[in-house]
Amino acid sequence: MSKLYPGDITQVHGIRVGQMQNEKAKTGVTVVLGPREGAMAGVSVRGGAPGTRETDALKPGNLVEVAHAVVLSGGSAFGLAAADGVMRFLSQGGIGIDMGIARVPIVPAAVLFDLGVGDANVTPDAAMGRAAVTAAGKGLQQGAFGAGCGCTVGKLVQNALPHQGGIGSASITLPEGVTVGALIAVNAVGDVFDPASGKCLACARTPDGTAVLADGLLQGNAPAPYQVRIPPPGTNTTIGVIAVDCRLSKDQVTRLADVSHGGLARAIRPSHTQMDGDTLFALATERVLPEVNFMKICSAAQEVTARAVVNAILAVKG
Repeated sequence: MSKLYPGDITQVHGIRVGQMQNEKAKTGVTVVLGPREGAMAGVSVRGGAPGTRETDALKPGNLVEVAHAVVLSGGSAFGLAAADGVMRFLSQGGIGIDMGIARVPIVPAAVLFDLGVGDANVTPDAAMGRAAVTAAGKGLQQGAFGAGCGCTVGKLVQNALPHQGGIGSASITLPEGVTVGALIAVNAVGDVFDPASGKCLACARTPDGTAVLADGLLQGNAPAPYQVRIPPPGTNTTIGVIAVDCRLSKDQVTRLADVSHGGLARAIRPSHTQMDGDTLFALATERVLPEVNFMKICSAAQEVTARAVVNAILAVKG
């Protein structure tokens, strides 16, 4: 197995991660917790078939600026229920926007489709969401854990078997002391490549183990019966969180979520298709208060996003 890229999103000051999965049903939940007071938050939805919650609240110009946690879940639209358990847990702990009569945590969420892998009758719910947030701080596991439990990649090839996906993370600390991290649940319709080497890490395979790359099929270079197929919309999706520990404005953190999709495009071919619901959230925890070079942060975010995708596959292979 190739060596994983270093670091993970928990290296970003103020960020903790909790995960829970049902290994028999092949589905799970990953919760990214910010500081108690919340983190400046933004979101960017690029895929054509997203399943999300509270993304409109994060748009610039709206009242809410922070998120207290982000939920990544399997289970397709059913998995959005996991955010209920996270909200209740945080509210009971006194975390959330003070509305006078109650505290309301801001917990945006995104889901991926894993119903065809395990038991479609068992999906993440409020109890699993609560179990995941309760586990925050106990260590981040990469591979087939949390929201990555039922992930697969390489699903454009008819009559071939997809490769197992998973959840991956990576981080970079810039010379200025700012740490940029990414956590990505990789459930793409496309294949996964290591941008550094150009090597294909995960794609569809024939029953005898022969790799069949989507690139070749899309260019008309593959023999029958291994032809391009069009999976149903929404049956895939790569979702994740980018975090930094510097101060960013609402517009900047939204832009950070947007440009980080470039990291997905570097590692997943093709990405952002009409069958994917690719969604990335961005959080800024404001440990470093002075102005920092935003171009450097955006560049690092694209790099750690691509590395996190690679780590998801390498961890599964390991």
